[in-house]
Amino acid sequence: MTELPALPVTFRPKRTRAVLITVGVALFAVLTVVAVLLPATSTGERISFVFTGLLFLGVLLMLSRPHVTADEGGLTVVNLTTKRRLEWAEVLRVNLRQGDPWVSLDLADGTSLAAMGIQPGIAKERAIADAGALRALAESHGTGETVR
Repeated sequence: MTELPALPVTFRPKRTRAVLITVGVALFAVLTVVAVLLPATSTGERISFVFTGLLFLGVLLMLSRPHVTADEGGLTVVNLTTKRRLEWAEVLRVNLRQGDPWVSLDLADGTSLAAMGIQPGIAKERAIADAGALRALAESHGTGETVR
């Protein structure tokens, strides 16, 4: 059985997040420098370069947002544009199957919820360990069942 992590604990794809934030900041910086160095351009053109850099940075920051936070009362699942709070009893299963892009949670109301904060992407071993830890937490705090 997987060892239970101390609560509260937050699961997030740290490497993916670091890459996205780094690329976003670098792209914004490059476009801002280009805007400043452009010879004989209008202010509007310069502003459009900076705005484009901010737009890219914003999108990459949004893509780096997903995480899952577990505490004594349940889970908070934050995906790209949504945030949902779940009690432990609502989480029946934690699934991460071969080829899945992220963990999915089977819920007591018969639906499932993507938990994008645990994704195999560029850190497969970390995602498998995090999914196992979340599964163990769900089993010990709720009515969770083990399904892989």
